[in-house]
Amino acid sequence: ALAKIVYSRLFDWTVDKINNFIGQDPDSKVLIEVLDIYGFESFKTSSFEQFCINLAKEKLQQHFNQHVFKMEQEEYTKEEIDWSYIDYVDNQDILDLIEKKPGGIIALLDETCIFFPRSTHETFSQKLYQTFKSHKRFSKPKLSPTDFTIYHYAGDVTYQTEHFLDKNKDYVVAEHQSLLSASRYSLVADLFPPLPGESSKTLKFSSIGSRFKQQLQSLLETLSATEPHYVRCVKPNNPFKPSIFENNNVLQQLRYGGALKVIRISCAGYPTRRMFVEFIARFGILAPNVLEGSCDEVTASKRILEEVDLKGDQIGKAKVFLIAGQTTELDARRNEVLGRSVSIIQRKVRSYLTLACRTIQKDLRTYLARKAYNRLCSSAISIQTGMRVMGACNELHFRKQTKATIIIQSPCRGYLAHLHYLRRQFPYNVPGEEKLPVENYGSLK
Repeated sequence: ALAKIVYSRLFDWTVDKINNFIGQDPDSKVLIEVLDIYGFESFKTSSFEQFCINLAKEKLQQHFNQHVFKMEQEEYTKEEIDWSYIDYVDNQDILDLIEKKPGGIIALLDETCIFFPRSTHETFSQKLYQTFKSHKRFSKPKLSPTDFTIYHYAGDVTYQTEHFLDKNKDYVVAEHQSLLSASRYSLVADLFPPLPGESSKTLKFSSIGSRFKQQLQSLLETLSATEPHYVRCVKPNNPFKPSIFENNNVLQQLRYGGALKVIRISCAGYPTRRMFVEFIARFGILAPNVLEGSCDEVTASKRILEEVDLKGDQIGKAKVFLIAGQTTELDARRNEVLGRSVSIIQRKVRSYLTLACRTIQKDLRTYLARKAYNRLCSSAISIQTGMRVMGACNELHFRKQTKATIIIQSPCRGYLAHLHYLRRQFPYNVPGEEKLPVENYGSLK
């Protein structure tokens, strides 16, 4: 008992210190709080701790159901939606079984603890069997004389009562209180202020179960005065290793966390609701003629729904309400339209790219052919120029040679002609020559 009360006071002191250090203002009217609690616990041996945790989950699940349905009711009423109240499994009978006073399991446990040690866990179990033998949420296992089973909303849990009494007792012994109050350590003394008057001389009994129930009630009052948001966490595997997804383990967490039932409850109404602008922006491509017109948002949304021929949907004042499965159908049709549009766009783009490639190839080939032709023409002109220059040079050389020959031949021919003349005139008197017969004159030409 001393160890439990010291731990409890230290825990409360730690929480207060943390809140003070993070700057919590006790007078603030605007708060953001985080409630971290795991799902239902059902082990091979489930004792008083699992009983308290599962009670907390039952209370939070009831608040969640009321919160969700209250919000949906207000939403449907505000949007003037024609709907019938959704029936769901209410767990109020489980809460009455556990915390009803008098006659609940916690009340019977407190009563048994008061008469300890004359009472034992066997006595407590027998009281439970006699009190709740006809309760539909309670049963006695066949193979155990002291265990009991509660049919929680998320599953059945069997509890072992061997340590229920010890764990539920929370005695504050007066001598312990006085001893710790007089401690020379200020922290310990502050944790245990002196008890007033006669209460310091008596043995005070308090129940963990009752205190836990009161704390739950205080928590629910806080939740009811705030705007809660829920985050469901799932552990993918027990070894805490990456890339491992244990299907059965995850399914058990979803079932014991109440997520599956919440999904069923949500799907029973109108789980999908979209503002008119959002609905038209996403699904307007299903009715292109609607977008081309100048109708208002409500009319446009109705025409889109008529175009796709859905059944069961409703139009509110500012939103479109869709039943379960309709969003999937709309998305499937939207994907079909987008798929056809993508095919058309791809066909056009590919045709454009093909024409562009051909145009580029044609221009490139024209450029290369023109470049090759120009290079060939330039080469031919260069060769022709060289040949013509060489021919002109040869012609010039020939002419010079001819002119030189003529220059050389002219005196020679003149001399020979003069000599021939002289010989004809004076055949026998040409000075410096021997006399030749007349018949040899012709050989001088």
